[in-house]
Amino acid sequence: MVVVAPGDVERARQSLVRSGGKQTERVVAGGEERQASVAAGLADVNPACDLVVVHDGARPLVTPELVQACIEAAGKWGASVAALPASDTLKQVTPEGVISSTLDRSGVWMVQTPQVFAYDVLLRAHGAAAEAGVVATDDASLVEHIGYHVHVVPGDPENIKVTWPEDINLCERFLLQRNKHLRRAIVTRSGIGYDAHAFSEGRPLVLAGVRFGGLRGLQGHSDADVVCHAICDAVLGAMGAGDIGQHFPDTDPAYAGISSLSLLSRVAEMARAAGWEIENIDTVVIAEQPRIADRIPEMRRALAEALGTQMDRVNVKGKTTEGLGFTGRQEGIASEAICVLRPVERAQSSS
Repeated sequence: MVVVAPGDVERARQSLVRSGGKQTERVVAGGEERQASVAAGLADVNPACDLVVVHDGARPLVTPELVQACIEAAGKWGASVAALPASDTLKQVTPEGVISSTLDRSGVWMVQTPQVFAYDVLLRAHGAAAEAGVVATDDASLVEHIGYHVHVVPGDPENIKVTWPEDINLCERFLLQRNKHLRRAIVTRSGIGYDAHAFSEGRPLVLAGVRFGGLRGLQGHSDADVVCHAICDAVLGAMGAGDIGQHFPDTDPAYAGISSLSLLSRVAEMARAAGWEIENIDTVVIAEQPRIADRIPEMRRALAEALGTQMDRVNVKGKTTEGLGFTGRQEGIASEAICVLRPVERAQSSS
């Protein structure tokens, strides 16, 4: 069962349903202190159970193996906790921040959760604590208070308690080391791209592979599609592979008049060959004319096909500069793009 703050009960229930939680999982309203919250959860436990496992939600990296080891120890001894031997020198410090003594760390262990107890032992410990007004920071202390021996199970250094903001980063590093799935999901690369071309008479205007009739085109060696060029640079930047000029120089006759969608397809193929695929593309067209709002779905579709990705991973926006700069004076068009790449999902070997 999940014990949460009273105001979070319904939200926790909905979260369990969304995550496929079992009907046997229950949500219980906790108390002001940890001890009261455990007592509230314990009151809802089926009395027919043998063992109760108590675990802090602030320790999200606990492993099934550690839980099982604690259960086995408690099954034998009646009470067990995960813990690590102290490795640092321990000091007693006054409220003023002055060291008053050095403690002997031999035999000192730092206790974690899970903590596992025979149901009747834990119930008796909480009852005795309530009667005597004893408050403790963990359940093992309450069980010790009634004279019961608690056995230690070697804990896990990665089973950290998330207390400070930097602990989140540490958790992420541990998860990445453990799980290749998560590595693919979390590790991404990003790049930015920019391109600008001046207007030129007698050339068609092509933006994101889409022709805009009745307007001046852009000057360039290829079809001068600033949107495709900006995205090419963003993808290459995310790969750490230079820029479009290095791969498709405007001094090479092979690229004279070429469709920039073709160049974009080649860049996408380079990314896949290097083990990357498109997570997201966001681009903005900066121009007074044309107004592209009605053509955006067509532009997104053409870009997605060239990139070999889904249309919902490609976004196109149009902006003006309110008459400012060379785009505002209608001397040309500019485009900016951001690309996020993620590692290619590869099928696992059946062997």
